[in-house]
Amino acid sequence: MPKTVIGVMGPGDGATETDQQCAYELGCAIAQQGWILLTGGRNQGVMAAANQGAKAANGLTVGILPTADNRQISPAVDIAIRTDMGNGRNNINVLSSDIVIACGMGMGTASEIALALKNGKPVIVINCSPGATEFFQSLSPQQVYNADSPTEAIDILKSLG
Repeated sequence: MPKTVIGVMGPGDGATETDQQCAYELGCAIAQQGWILLTGGRNQGVMAAANQGAKAANGLTVGILPTADNRQISPAVDIAIRTDMGNGRNNINVLSSDIVIACGMGMGTASEIALALKNGKPVIVINCSPGATEFFQSLSPQQVYNADSPTEAIDILKSLG
């Protein structure tokens, strides 16, 4: 039986300290549940923090890289998938995840949320502005969940599984 894959998406360069701390805690908690963590794989922002958290808890990490090389890869990625697709890799991120967590917000994260909703995937938003959360909930109220903390996000994940 396949393991559950949780995609954690969020800003790279534009990630705040809060985004990164939240992503680290999410990565730890995902690994502690025995789930697989999937991120964009780069050594920046939410991606790097979530992977570091999962590795700190002995989890398995998958990184879907936008390039064909390893130069930007997080050292905490176990399995690197090089796509050479740039932002097109966002669809792979979403389709390869059972559930998507958006930690913070940027243009790439917004595109991943939209792709997840279009593909019927549940999305948990954490550390996103009320306006962004309301917008995505207006598109698909039954698919978008708001969490105030990593612990609440994990509780929502458990209730969905």
